Amino acid sequence: MAEFRRLPNLAALRAFEAAARHGNFSRAAEEIHVTHGAISHQVRALEEELGVPLFARHGKRIAITPEGERFANVLRRALGDIAAAAAALQVEGKQKRLTVTALPSFAARWLSPRLGEFIELHPDMEVMLQSSSQLTDFVRESVDIGIRFGRGNYPGLEVEKIMDDYYYPVASPRFNKGRLPPTPDKLAQHPLLRCEMEPWTPWFRAAGLDFLEPTGGLVFQDSSMLVRAAVEGHGIALARHAIAASDIESGELVRLFDIAIRVPQSYYLVCPPESLRKPQVQAFRMWLLQEVAKLPPLKGLP
Repeated sequence: MAEFRRLPNLAALRAFEAAARHGNFSRAAEEIHVTHGAISHQVRALEEELGVPLFARHGKRIAITPEGERFANVLRRALGDIAAAAAALQVEGKQKRLTVTALPSFAARWLSPRLGEFIELHPDMEVMLQSSSQLTDFVRESVDIGIRFGRGNYPGLEVEKIMDDYYYPVASPRFNKGRLPPTPDKLAQHPLLRCEMEPWTPWFRAAGLDFLEPTGGLVFQDSSMLVRAAVEGHGIALARHAIAASDIESGELVRLFDIAIRVPQSYYLVCPPESLRKPQVQAFRMWLLQEVAKLPPLKGLP
């Protein structure tokens, strides 16, 4: 029979890992729902048991020691394995649940219309789709996997780029009684809709125009609302392809001109490392990559 070594107090290990991750006893105490003093006491007790200082203390400030950093990394992996194993046991023999988070615009316009096919392929799985513009705390919010729109810098998470996106102008075929601008230089005669932090200027330059950035009029914070305003005929929108493509396919919008520019951000699949072991996460990742591979090439790229 295998002989197990004596483990340090598990509560102290958890307190130390949280303190090491946050670099702060108070924030660790908030996460675990104990007092600052309890965290400090448990870490002190662990240091005495191990015979090694895990933190250097400078008044109220703390700094993790090299020995503490190495121990925290090992402990974090071990606790992640325990959490993943516990989650696997919880779903064994029951309906598997997959919780996915994405930006509201991407969730509504791109992901949600396709999820029916995924559910048909996996009828034993319950999919919870959350839409949020805020960064997700995967552990605290019990989220398995997310699709983020950015530059790929998400520390502590597994990150995989899934696709780029592109800007181009769109309008309702009924806009201006159907008299749409035949060439880019005619855009100045019409109201131009835009999203906050998504200027027209780079597209103007790609089209060979020296127009100034539009001012006044409607400015949106959400790309889905921008596209909806274009569908309703309020103006010509500089839209992202992933958000506008379904309305173009249905005929609610038409793309103006074969000129597109790449969006600086891309879409990334992100999740905690332990989530990749879950069968439902692996199935979703494979399906999503297959859906992206089906997308036709976009015309008008430089």
